[in-house]
Amino acid sequence: MKIRKLDQSEHGKTRSLWEQVFSEDSQEFVDYYYYIKTKDNTIYVIEEDDEIRAMLQLNPYQVKLQESVVPSDYIVGVATQAEYRGRGYMRNLLIHALQDQYSQKMPFTFLMPAAEAIYYPYDFRFVYEQKQIELDEAFFSARKEYKNDEYRNISQERIVDRDARFMDAGKMAAFVEENFSDCWNVVALRNAQYYQTQILEQQSEFGGMRLVFEEEKLVCIYAYAKEEGLEIREPLYLEGKEDLFWASVDGLREQEEKVSVYGLKEAPDWPDDETFAYKEKPLIMIRIVHLQELFSKMKIPSECEIHCSFAVIDPILHKNSRIWKLSSSKGEESLSVSETEDSQGVLSIAALTEILFGYKTPEEIRAEKSVILTEELEEELRKLQNFCPIFLNEIV
Repeated sequence: MKIRKLDQSEHGKTRSLWEQVFSEDSQEFVDYYYYIKTKDNTIYVIEEDDEIRAMLQLNPYQVKLQESVVPSDYIVGVATQAEYRGRGYMRNLLIHALQDQYSQKMPFTFLMPAAEAIYYPYDFRFVYEQKQIELDEAFFSARKEYKNDEYRNISQERIVDRDARFMDAGKMAAFVEENFSDCWNVVALRNAQYYQTQILEQQSEFGGMRLVFEEEKLVCIYAYAKEEGLEIREPLYLEGKEDLFWASVDGLREQEEKVSVYGLKEAPDWPDDETFAYKEKPLIMIRIVHLQELFSKMKIPSECEIHCSFAVIDPILHKNSRIWKLSSSKGEESLSVSETEDSQGVLSIAALTEILFGYKTPEEIRAEKSVILTEELEEELRKLQNFCPIFLNEIV
């Protein structure tokens, strides 16, 4: 068994393994992925008999983390040939990748698991639940009846929608920055390059990025795919312009076609009925990589004062396993981080992930294994301004 990081020129060698393991992906999507995404990503492989038997890919993102922008990797394409499974290849690849990420001082890494149980032993934890809706023809009919005549008679003079072109990427990035930049504490940086890539990705799924204008003003953007029915992803519309978004979707769908919407900014406030099915699905798991770097990005409300210390247990990235001292005086918003010998409690790296990313409270964590929390430490941890809300809807 040989584990190594491929040179960029070798990335195409992993395509056959991708096609074997992820056979549900269309040729158009795989073409896009290997032409665009593998240009700047990192691929680790395990070779046996000079052939690639397993792989793990890291797709780089710039991620907004509260007031900072940090590098992070989206772990994708974790795959092993069927006859080579059960040999610990995935574990070896994952630990190798995490150690390299630690050496780069990456605060955290993230993934969308095929199953939670696969990554749970490596201290990945769910931190983001995606808001999703399934809609049918009855929803659109009922919405038209529920709304007033103005909605039912939205004319092409008032609303214009079209697919985004490459030259629109800067306009889309500016729209999001101006109207939504303060909505989330963890979100992929939405610059022009990001939206150029998204346009290509959606086109590979027989869709695109849709722009909705009202009297020439951009009021909504969303992604859509038509690979298997109509799927809408991440609709972002200005306050009061929700009706224009739904009118645009109604124009895209085939008659009586069901519509799936993923990555809603907020839960719908419509009257409960049987025309739609809403849920919040655990979607993204995060793993803290370089804990000290993550601490350095945290903020404390200026009116608060924090002084605490606790031991962290990380069975994979041992340099995270220390007794950490966090302190901040009133009037300061940043944390002072150092090592100490006095501990008020013990936290596993996984439990700390759930606290820092706002998925669980210190009270909820207390009963977990590898956790010892004094009342004093619990009170201090509640003062931390966690990395929530989160908005990570990327596919690859």
